[in-house]
Amino acid sequence: MKKMTTLAAGVALGLWGAAAHAADDVTLQLKWVTQAQFAGYYVALDKGFYEEEDLNVTIKPGGPDIAPTQVLAGGGADVTVDWMPSALSAREKGLPMVNIAQPFKSSGMMLTCRKDAGVESTDDFAGKTLGVWFFGNEFPFLSWMNKLDIPTDGSDNGVTVLKQGFNVDPLLQGQAACVSTMTYNEYWQVIDAGLTPDDLTVFKYEDQGVATLEDGLYVLEERLEDPAFEDKMVRFVRASMKGWKYAEANPDEAAEIVLDNDASGAQTEEHQKRMMGEIAKLTAGSNGALDPADYERTVASLLSGGSDPVISKAPEGAWTHVITDQALN
Repeated sequence: MKKMTTLAAGVALGLWGAAAHAADDVTLQLKWVTQAQFAGYYVALDKGFYEEEDLNVTIKPGGPDIAPTQVLAGGGADVTVDWMPSALSAREKGLPMVNIAQPFKSSGMMLTCRKDAGVESTDDFAGKTLGVWFFGNEFPFLSWMNKLDIPTDGSDNGVTVLKQGFNVDPLLQGQAACVSTMTYNEYWQVIDAGLTPDDLTVFKYEDQGVATLEDGLYVLEERLEDPAFEDKMVRFVRASMKGWKYAEANPDEAAEIVLDNDASGAQTEEHQKRMMGEIAKLTAGSNGALDPADYERTVASLLSGGSDPVISKAPEGAWTHVITDQALN
């Protein structure tokens, strides 16, 4: 056998060294399209925070036809952004999703109603048509209606649920008295369409006592049994929270970074800067670790009222501090 030349050996050693130190791949599935709702992750990518943690992160935008739970279940992502009601519902149905971090401290979900449709308090809901998002977003609404003891079957003393697209057209066109909105997005679409705050009655889920946790990071439980995967998630969460805190402190720059990553070109600078300002209010107060009290409040809301609760029993093992304990220390 011929001896390897010095040059060949050096090349082989160099290639081996490069392979040995290649960054670890992580794929993140977003809950929705590229927008400031996910600014922290784009900031972490743009500012090199993931690179500093030896990670090669791919961010996959969501959309109306993309269910994060299904992407995670199918192996299309290592970690996904999802709302806790959707994740806990999926867990009860057999998909063992686990919350490993909670960048969002507060809920931005609202029901926005027209006063000229006769809605000024929850007592006015009876007999009305209410626009509701589905794909897991309907769960907080159903919990709220259960708490109010209002049927959602279209009966005279109940409400008719309109399966709302991801726009506010039903409110603008008079098809619904109320529609689902977020503080950082659809509410402003209503305002931009010509209605004023005085024309509207707004019900924030936080104020109604049924707010549930939004935009947490979830992985499949079995993957946490792999020490290498756990280590990747520790680094991913640490870099992501660095990105979120940078975005909070520099909202306009964060919005610009989001726009730079929007391949669709559908977003506008004005809208994204306004959105980032509202998003910063929701991430404020969170260091990334899930607050058990917030979790318990979410579970209580999902279990509350009626014969058809979102989940039938309190989950076990649905969240962990294993990742954030290491990431934040």
